Amino acid sequence: MALTKSPIYVIGHKNPDTDSICSALAYAELKNRLYGGGYCAARAGQINQETQYVLNFFQVQAPVYIPDVMTDVSDMEIHRTEGVSGEISLKKAWNMMREQGVVTLPITQGQKLQGLITIGDIANAYMDVYDNCILSVAKTSYRNILETLDAELLIGDIDATFDRGAVVIAAANPDVMEDHISEGDMVILGNRYESQLCAIEMNAACIIVCMEAKVSRTIRKLAQEHGCSIIVTPHDTFTVARMINQSMPISHFMKREGLITFRVNSKTEDIRGIMGEKRHRDFPILDLEDNYIGMISRRNLLNLRKKRVVLMDHNEAGQTVDGIGYAEILEIIDHHRIGTLETLEPVYFRNQPLGSTATIVYQMYQENGMEISKKIAGLLMAAIISDTLMFRSPTCTAVDRAAAEKLSEICGVEIEEFAIDMFSAGSDMSSRSAKEIFEQDKKKFDVGEISFIVSQINSMNAIELGEVKEKLVPYLTEHFEDLGVDMCFVMLTHIVKENTELLCFGSGAEETAIEAFQLKEDAKPLVLKGLVSRKKQLIPSLVTVLQK
Repeated sequence: MALTKSPIYVIGHKNPDTDSICSALAYAELKNRLYGGGYCAARAGQINQETQYVLNFFQVQAPVYIPDVMTDVSDMEIHRTEGVSGEISLKKAWNMMREQGVVTLPITQGQKLQGLITIGDIANAYMDVYDNCILSVAKTSYRNILETLDAELLIGDIDATFDRGAVVIAAANPDVMEDHISEGDMVILGNRYESQLCAIEMNAACIIVCMEAKVSRTIRKLAQEHGCSIIVTPHDTFTVARMINQSMPISHFMKREGLITFRVNSKTEDIRGIMGEKRHRDFPILDLEDNYIGMISRRNLLNLRKKRVVLMDHNEAGQTVDGIGYAEILEIIDHHRIGTLETLEPVYFRNQPLGSTATIVYQMYQENGMEISKKIAGLLMAAIISDTLMFRSPTCTAVDRAAAEKLSEICGVEIEEFAIDMFSAGSDMSSRSAKEIFEQDKKKFDVGEISFIVSQINSMNAIELGEVKEKLVPYLTEHFEDLGVDMCFVMLTHIVKENTELLCFGSGAEETAIEAFQLKEDAKPLVLKGLVSRKKQLIPSLVTVLQK
């Protein structure tokens, strides 16, 4: 039986901003209302202070955190082969495998995996030559013997175990048998009174009477007095001798050591090689508490269900959630330039030159005739305000402003007052480390063979931006090599003054910026007046220079 169908994750870019988080939440709700569920808002990074303020203000839970979208065992079809007790017989295990169409049985105690037994193990048990003490060595229960031989227990304890002695066939006359029967043995015999009496008097642990032969009252009484069990079976002596080893418990033959198990959250790419190398037919799956839940085989890799995603507010490969190459992209909703992301199949791609992805989501609510709740309206309004820097960014259009104003009416929150509080919450950097400040809103870009990062910090306070600069310059000077890119730029954007101081790191970064914005070569600091948009103002100018 397969696991329940996995959700479709609606997820923004790494280091998510307010637009990517709020748009994901709003779009997931729209899709669920249109199609009856199955969509889940997700995030690929930690939520920044500005976004957390928005979520708290409108009392909305943050999207679920998804570190990657690689496939794991939970995306495979897990066969719910039930665990069995190690006490069942080889015969019963064989019959269960045939009925269930499996070649491996898990042996469990409670919910914990104790071992495995395969059809090959059972076949080997049948074919291997054992001495006549193997039944007692395996500590075979009388219950198993009765079940295997279709027998009835006339005298004795059904819950007892045959744990000492050998299995002997009473084919000779009693005088000869006296030399071959020892105390504690199990004797297979027929209807001969003398043989039955001899076995009991020799203190056999059990006699097995074949062909459903009658057992006299005298023999029953003697057996009772000597502590000898009596089993009666309809099978002949040859059949009993052939079948009795099938009553041994599988615990004696199961594999206990070196079991190869996988967790339900194990990545399929990590287990693929192990499954190919070991060549077992089946592998047990454990949950996060090490409880057995089912089995998978190599064949299940062929029917692997990829994680399905809708990408919000980005279409650059370097900005997507980790493992995107293993996922199935269904849709992309974005307002940025068309980047480097490639898909294996055609997808629904909606890209509009607007100031915010949230504006696109608002349009989609309208297009589908869906009423917008106060909470969703608040989230979309906040996202538009954030991405357009309260309509100051050159990316902002009349469509964005009209959408924000309409959403403000729906949620009953005044735009300017909310914006001031939101930006103030987001620009409070006093308690944050340089690393946290740098990573809260950074994006990676690729131009040919050159890769670079742009991080943006927005504030309404020049003093605060100065303090941020004092933290970031020494941090990035020391850790630039760890970023794994050719260049790094940091935008210190003053929302009210509508300008940006650009910090440059890496060989050629400062020269690229000076050429891109036609600054004087000795310009210090690099202040870009009227520039507040990373997407529409900074990136196009840098890309133009880097493409030369």
